[in-house]
Amino acid sequence: MGTMIDIQAADGGSFKGYLALPEKGSGPGIVVLQEIFGVNANIRGVCDYYAEEGYVAVAPDLFWRMEPGVDLGYGEADFKKAFGFLERFDQPQAVADIAATIAALRSHPACKGKVGAIGFCLGGTLAYLTAAKTDVDCAVGYYGVGIEQLLDAAKEISCPLQLHLGELDKYTPPEVVEKIRDGLKDVPEAEVYVYPGADHGFSAKGRAQYDKPASSMAHSRAIALFRRVMGPHYDLSALWDMHCYYEFATRDVPATMSTMVAEPYVNHIPTMTGGVGQKHLARFYQHHFVNSNPADTKLIPVSRTIGADRVVDEMLFCFTHDTEIDWMLPGVKPTGKYVEIPLVAIVCFRGDKLYHEHIYWDQASVLVQIGLLDPANLPVAGQETAKKLIDETLPSNTLMKRWAESENQAAE
Repeated sequence: MGTMIDIQAADGGSFKGYLALPEKGSGPGIVVLQEIFGVNANIRGVCDYYAEEGYVAVAPDLFWRMEPGVDLGYGEADFKKAFGFLERFDQPQAVADIAATIAALRSHPACKGKVGAIGFCLGGTLAYLTAAKTDVDCAVGYYGVGIEQLLDAAKEISCPLQLHLGELDKYTPPEVVEKIRDGLKDVPEAEVYVYPGADHGFSAKGRAQYDKPASSMAHSRAIALFRRVMGPHYDLSALWDMHCYYEFATRDVPATMSTMVAEPYVNHIPTMTGGVGQKHLARFYQHHFVNSNPADTKLIPVSRTIGADRVVDEMLFCFTHDTEIDWMLPGVKPTGKYVEIPLVAIVCFRGDKLYHEHIYWDQASVLVQIGLLDPANLPVAGQETAKKLIDETLPSNTLMKRWAESENQAAE
């Protein structure tokens, strides 16, 4: 997605930066700060990722004074070479080059509005220093090393700062994390998050330590900060409604796909149906979803929660099982039974496009309602689950045979 640009250094000379532009061509800016492996495929991927989110993203080559164009992988030889660069790295000079990158980004015609920074490993520490030493509007640092030795700079931080650390990261053990928290306690908008079970490098897809749940959670928090401080702001609720309209009202697969990113995915959790990637998902929608839902399918909204990068919809999903529903009841011939179930959709966005959907429902309740599962002596219920979602005064604990035993027992 990106191109290489020239950035003028404050002390003379110039260095390269990898620039990725959003689809619409402009947006707020983000400076992406490299690991010790240079502006490699992972860092360029981060720029592309944030371009999808609507930002003008640039990753400056911070090793240019030692060796321009460093692009290392994560093998043993690359690690050795990377640590060699780290030993010779001039941190204050790098901060000056970051300041020059921020200035270059602010003056770029595609950059509209404010500029933030995000960094990883070495870049995580530099993101912290960028918050303290430059005019950046906000900064996010992932698993920065040595921040606890740089806490004197905390008093210079006047912009929002977010730090993401791994619980198992040997460079930031619990005592270091507490020292960082304490050192930032007087910074008004400083947040420190620690991810259980995550190690150093947990957000780098090419590394063995990559931890998708931790990386996803950290990204949601980072994007929430960037959206709050810089925008851009999207009406995710309206975008989701449009997607559902194409799915269930007009049943238009090309229009449905047009609301999604280039490589989206859908996962119906109970049945593991859906698709990954444009081609696979379009096939699923065309032949196994959009045109295979019963004619009387109805979605009744119950609640909607809107975050910075996702919508969580709670609803009742109602239908008559008069056609084979590949995605919910694959291989089950129509029974003619009417079904009502609570359903939850967690819909993630990148910018103004849907990135993925995680859909949850109680499959046991569906099977009970169509007569394929006998609820006798099993802790499952049929349409009662939908009724109780709407009316909380309906009896609770009806499946608990021991419920009566506590009738006259006082709570401790």
